[in-house]
Parts: sequence; structure tokens; C-alpha cells
Amino acid sequence: MDIERKMETVCRDWHARGFSCDLWVDPPRQRWEDFVHAVDELVMVLEGEMEFEIAGKVYHPQPGEELFIPAGAVHSARNVGTTTARWLYGYRKK
Repeated sequence: MDIERKMETVCRDWHARGFSCDLWVDPPRQRWEDFVHAVDELVMVLEGEMEFEIAGKVYHPQPGEELFIPAGAVHSARNVGTTTARWLYGYRKK
């Protein structure tokens, strides 16, 4: 399944579950450290090699694998690969 079609499918599912859905693109070695949000978040790698740290636990999701980040959890996102990473993120709508 191509990225656009996968993104449409995931966004439709996330919207039905009460989450927003947007695409994020990170160059190799980009790091986003120690974020906290007041609402739950979902993330899903579409391509590339991402690492997510959630409340001290490190995850290396495969493309298409969904991760849940609970509200209030300290979390980081890191492109640990040598290519551009594309991943979806969505916040629970209030």
C-alpha cells in the first residue's frame, strides 16, 4: 500500500476513534526530546526508522505499528535512521 493510501486509511480510523491525524517529516538524526501533552497521542511510522521513548521505555516501531502515548507522559521522538522518516501523529480531540 502506498503512503498516501495508508495515511488516508489510518486517518479515517483515528478520526473515528476521536483523534486528529497529521503527517510529520523528519530528516535523518532529527531528535525531539522530552515533550508532555495534556491529551492522549497516537503515532505511527509510515517510512524510515524512528525511535520513541515514552515514560522511560524505548520503542522501535515498524512501519504501520501504532503507539499510544498517554496524556502527561514524558516522551521523545528520534529519527535514528539514515533516511528521511515520515510518521503520523494525532491528539485526542477534547
